Amino acid sequence: MRFAAWTEHDATRVGLLDGETLHALPPGTDLVDLLADAPTSLADAAARARAGGETRSLAEVALTAPLRPPAVRDFIAFEQHIEGMALGRGPGETGNPGLYEIPVFYFSNPNGVVGPHDDVPVPPGCELFDFELEVAAVIGRAGRDLTPEQAREHIAGYLIFNDWSARDTQLAEMALGFGPVKGKDSATTLGPWLVTADELEPHRRDGRFDLRMAVSVNGVEIGSDTLANMAWRFEDLVAYASRGAWVRPGDVLGSGTCGNGCLMELWHRRGSRNDPPPLRVGDVVEMTVQGIGTIRNRVVAGADPLPIPPARRASDVRA
Repeated sequence: MRFAAWTEHDATRVGLLDGETLHALPPGTDLVDLLADAPTSLADAAARARAGGETRSLAEVALTAPLRPPAVRDFIAFEQHIEGMALGRGPGETGNPGLYEIPVFYFSNPNGVVGPHDDVPVPPGCELFDFELEVAAVIGRAGRDLTPEQAREHIAGYLIFNDWSARDTQLAEMALGFGPVKGKDSATTLGPWLVTADELEPHRRDGRFDLRMAVSVNGVEIGSDTLANMAWRFEDLVAYASRGAWVRPGDVLGSGTCGNGCLMELWHRRGSRNDPPPLRVGDVVEMTVQGIGTIRNRVVAGADPLPIPPARRASDVRA
């Protein structure tokens, strides 16, 4: 099953996607509310949508993000990406061995979620704007202190996740031993729809999904990989997130960037921040994941940064 959301008369509608037809659920339906007992609750919702008789053509609607997640966690789970990013510290660097011991993540901004075809503004003052090609799992049932086997049953489905990144801001933050925070704060694309977990099961190999992932800029493919190259499984990510904490319906957990799935990794491998160049206004970033779909966003001009005065030093006060 696939569940999508779209804007209609200044309101968000949710429905079941069947081919090119959307079977609409009643106005006011929120996909997060439908996830509380997935997969049973989603199957019931699909039956109600088909029986309701209210349909839309996919080509006629403006898709939005399928859901507004209560929380967004983003992991790092692709070895090629880990090693490529490590090259930024110098030739021969291969990454931190600790990344193979625990599935590290950071919290991203749920208020920064944008739709699969929305314009994305350049963050204020950013000169090194980048994308990150990922897939995310969406939690369907609440849980805490889950084993990986239990965690797998708490995943309702999957969608494409573009972790837009202001690399210059990120580098400045992480040089202080903190972050990534503001460098990842501006936008996260989710979409184009939620694909229920059972739809991807035929692609499972060794606990992972063998699905081709690809990203292009202005029609030119920049990188590709397979989701099967994740070092960690999605159920491992969910289990770790649930350790001593709740995961709840609608929570989104990103896989981390796939190999060659962002510009910065390629900059480190090629020794140039202009190969390929950073994103500029007018660029169109398209991501496709086999079995899930395609998202496409145009980069547009953002706001200028407003000045913030330097912090007061204690020495200035004593003086």
